[in-house]
Amino acid sequence: FKDKYIFMGHVDIITIGECLLELSTNETLSETDNFVKYFGGDALCSSVCASRLGSNVGFITKIGNDFFEKFLYKKLKDEKLDTLYVKTVNAANGVYFVGKDANYKNEVQFYRKKSAASYLSIDDVNEDYFKDASVFYATGTTQALSVNAREAVSESFLYAKKNSLICAYDPNFNRNLWSEAEAKEAFDEIINDVDILFLNIDKDVKTIYRIESVDSIIKYFWDQGVKSIVIKSLIDSGYYIGYNNEILFVKFFAATKDAFGAGDAFNGAFLHAVNKGFGYYEAAKFASIVAGLQAQKSGAIKSIPLKEEVCKYYGC
Repeated sequence: FKDKYIFMGHVDIITIGECLLELSTNETLSETDNFVKYFGGDALCSSVCASRLGSNVGFITKIGNDFFEKFLYKKLKDEKLDTLYVKTVNAANGVYFVGKDANYKNEVQFYRKKSAASYLSIDDVNEDYFKDASVFYATGTTQALSVNAREAVSESFLYAKKNSLICAYDPNFNRNLWSEAEAKEAFDEIINDVDILFLNIDKDVKTIYRIESVDSIIKYFWDQGVKSIVIKSLIDSGYYIGYNNEILFVKFFAATKDAFGAGDAFNGAFLHAVNKGFGYYEAAKFASIVAGLQAQKSGAIKSIPLKEEVCKYYGC
């Protein structure tokens, strides 16, 4: 495909997930007559964030051969994501709408049933791609798309662990995609391969595992063999980092104006920092700045800051 972007060297970070069409407005979805076209997806948002900060990122997905195919390929190319393992499939691309209610809170509506990314399978995962990379990342959202997509995620973790990559995962639980029991079952399939685990205390911890205490959930996953656990807490306005038998805390960098995509941006920035040799606590401080800047504007990917902006606050 003429708009593919392929690195001449190796990739640092590999992710797998959806490439969706985003249609957004600052009005309510029921009343607006106009939408701004962009692109999105949770793992994709993390990928773009890491790429904008300077990591070489490879993205594994499938894009549908509908009217938005060229647009989505171009967006991946513009963000300098390696698209060697992005394939075209005879299906429609998933789409989501983002609007603002009367209180200026986000209204989000997804349409992804039988979308292009749901056709991901183990045939789309090549072990050779993992041999020179450093980090692999996936989310529960991708597992929830279909049985074959779930298998592709498991196969990716298998190759990543076999080739000594740092493996990261975020359940990113969404009840509209599947049940708590299904999410936990899928998570359990890959937990032995996970080194870094990202959790939301309300959406993941209390919902899937029904554990209220931060200490308890961190110790639970330490016992499961997960080395580092990062928990986002809106109530406490920050992130708990459990690593090497210590639990540390990093405050949110700034008050949130629009949280849509901020968690995904944090994950991408954290993995970029780890890839660059940061310790986990320092990576969390860096990622908190990135997520805080992202949350000052609307749009999951549109609002991700560039490295130059982040360095004004971190001192790169």
